[in-house]
Amino acid sequence: MSILGHGIDLVDVERIEDMLDRHGARFLDRCFTVREQAYCESGGVQRAQRYAARFAAKEAVFKAIGTGLGEGMTWTQIEVVRADSGQPMIELRDEVAREATQIGISSWLVSLTHLSSHACASVIGIA
Repeated sequence: MSILGHGIDLVDVERIEDMLDRHGARFLDRCFTVREQAYCESGGVQRAQRYAARFAAKEAVFKAIGTGLGEGMTWTQIEVVRADSGQPMIELRDEVAREATQIGISSWLVSLTHLSSHACASVIGIA
């Protein structure tokens, strides 16, 4: 196993709550897939924390592949899903998937954590 990229990001949950309040569905549809929204909306009091953790993971993926939110890339091309065990996993599509493949990344190791105030994600792209 070779590590080809690592990204980490920390998100202020209050900032995500503000985006949810101010922009609602427009923010959600721009940044999160239908599956991500369904999972986060089932979180009750942890709703904003779940969104923040997924947003942090997406930022961390962009850092790991070294592009930032580049040309032709969108937030929804990165999807944070859950394995049956509950472990978070990254699924890529379209331009983000092409970028990751181009640098040799074939899979991801993902860790998410959140408190009431902050969410953090660490992702490692491996060959």
